[in-house]
Amino acid sequence: MKKHNFSAGPCILPPEVLRQASQAVLDFDGLELSLIEISHRSKNFVAVMEKAQELVRELLKVPEGYSILFLQGGASLEFVMVPYNLMKNENGRAAYLDTGTWASNAIKEAQRIGQVDIVGSSKDKNYNYIPKGFSIPGEADYFHCTSNNTIFGTQIKEFPETPGLMVCDMSSDIFSKPLDVSKFDLIYAGAQKNMGPAGATLVIVKDEILGKTGRNIPAYLDYTTHISKESMFNTPPVFSVYVSMLTLQWLKDNGGVEWITEVNKQKAEVMYNEIDRNSLFTGTAEKEDRSSMNACFLPVNGVKTEAFDAMWKEAGISGINGHRSVGGYRASMYNALPLESVKTLVDVMKEFERTNG
Repeated sequence: MKKHNFSAGPCILPPEVLRQASQAVLDFDGLELSLIEISHRSKNFVAVMEKAQELVRELLKVPEGYSILFLQGGASLEFVMVPYNLMKNENGRAAYLDTGTWASNAIKEAQRIGQVDIVGSSKDKNYNYIPKGFSIPGEADYFHCTSNNTIFGTQIKEFPETPGLMVCDMSSDIFSKPLDVSKFDLIYAGAQKNMGPAGATLVIVKDEILGKTGRNIPAYLDYTTHISKESMFNTPPVFSVYVSMLTLQWLKDNGGVEWITEVNKQKAEVMYNEIDRNSLFTGTAEKEDRSSMNACFLPVNGVKTEAFDAMWKEAGISGINGHRSVGGYRASMYNALPLESVKTLVDVMKEFERTNG
């Protein structure tokens, strides 16, 4: 029996996707060749790339005028590419919202390139809430935020209105709920949460915002380079793109983003109801800002968790240890995690309370 995989990333993928991907590694498209040994410029793989881009456009209802790219380097490379492409060469200035480790890392990279205004931060309470009521300078070249914070278990529920460009790192909650792409000028997301294995990074960018900084951008860091080469400027991460395509097809076949939104709501409700009910645990994030993807919780003072750890491991649960920045436990409930896995964890929590409360 496959374990109940709550890993924060790389994370669980649908079983049927894993089966299809494993077959493709042995024999792709009946070629008697592996997916990972054929030319990325062959018609067989070009069809994969085009299908993956088509599915992104369809599932997220991406408007005309946006390019869809599959790049490499993870969200961490996007921390650099965003300011290179959007921050003016002379007197460049950007506004950033600091809501956790990855937002903080994005800020550090942007500060190498120009001025950064941190318009809001939840660092004062170890990032357990989303700042609100902040103002974004009208002269900022763009505003950057991180929609979901895996380490601290918070999620932006309503995005602010911006006087300029809106950029968002959606690595850990993209495709988990409806999204009005037209409100954003650039979205990026690492594949290893809701799309596929690590290695590919999805970028959705409005074409008209590019090429206006006056910068001499290195070719690989220039989005227009990748748009002109259709994500094939260099050899793409073929396996990650292929598995992402399969996962997006799985999402479409089951009812799309609308379907998974309801599933994710159920999982989050079951998980947080137990965290709030159980006398031996307490949630870490402010309730109004709780993430539907990552539920973080701690044992209450004085509770010894050795027995709990033994119980969840015995139940076939994997990956719920909290990040060292928070401690305790973290249940990551990405798209492919079934509701039954959440119920199994909740049953263990109830049994732990019954025998140790």
